[in-house]
Amino acid sequence: MKKGLIAIVTVVILLAILVVPVVSSYNGFVTADENVEKSYAQIENQLQRRLDLIPNLVNTVKGYATHEKEVIESVSDARAKLAGAGSPADKANADAELSNALSRLLAISENYPDLKANENFQQLMDELAGTENRIAVARQDYNDQVSSFNKKAKQFPGNITAKMFNFDQKEYFKADETAKDAPPVDFEGDGE
Repeated sequence: MKKGLIAIVTVVILLAILVVPVVSSYNGFVTADENVEKSYAQIENQLQRRLDLIPNLVNTVKGYATHEKEVIESVSDARAKLAGAGSPADKANADAELSNALSRLLAISENYPDLKANENFQQLMDELAGTENRIAVARQDYNDQVSSFNKKAKQFPGNITAKMFNFDQKEYFKADETAKDAPPVDFEGDGE
């Protein structure tokens, strides 16, 4: 009887030694996954804020720059693409396209001194600049969380847990290659 009890206790201890690290690793992945999702939601939140500002900005510019229809339409089209994008890569590409279109829209404001002096335009530009900064911070936070998650999924023994429970590596939010060639934007209007 005593040998049977010792065998049972030994099996329980061995199971605990094996199960506790797996449970701990699994819970770590759940936490890391939630952190990535939360960070991505912040990117979406800030992109939505920018999408909400754009119609007001476009309408303000329309009032002054009626013959700049092509540029205004490119902003509206890019805005629609970003609103419909799904994956981080699709969002990054659509975001880059929208940034380029906005840059062109803001560049034409240089041709309209009355527009640049408009209080509503200036307020929208300030809000847009603040939103761009928030987007940059949100992207950095997201990519930091993705980096942490992916390291955990690649390193031993986390890679075993990741495979066991289908924790796939996450996708970084990368700027589109064309974003490197975006024209400069002069928010202050001092670029002369």
